[in-house]
Amino acid sequence: MAEERVEDRVRTAQIEARARNISHNVRCLECGHQSIEESQADIAVRLRKVIRDELRAGKTDQEIYTKLTTEYGEAILYSPAFDAQTAVLWIGPVVLVGAIAGATFYRGKTKQRDLGRMADMLLHNIPLTPTERHVLKSLVLPPSLRNRGTQWSWPFMRK
Repeated sequence: MAEERVEDRVRTAQIEARARNISHNVRCLECGHQSIEESQADIAVRLRKVIRDELRAGKTDQEIYTKLTTEYGEAILYSPAFDAQTAVLWIGPVVLVGAIAGATFYRGKTKQRDLGRMADMLLHNIPLTPTERHVLKSLVLPPSLRNRGTQWSWPFMRK
């Protein structure tokens, strides 16, 4: 008799822990910014009861999540599944950051090439020796382009 009570208490504690875990991952539809575990809205209280009832009936966590998303949609979960509809949400920020980094890199290199061309055009019609041309070009170009011309190279390949 005492063993049955201990087993019942252990089972009840396990169900309660699973229910709290599921409730923390489910968004309150009324509040929107709280989980149903934290919310005191009527729908949150009802959803917590449904989750506990389903767990007592022997359902798995995944079956409960599936039931909730079928009835209320993906918006009820804090972390929606990765599928065609949510791919933009998952991949979009990475693509956006990559595009911005690429555009910034390209723009910087274009400016450097334009400065090198401008220095060449400035000194083009002036009769100078190669040494004089090099000295004047190093004075005209910013420090980042001096002594390496207009060609960009990896920093570890420079002298």
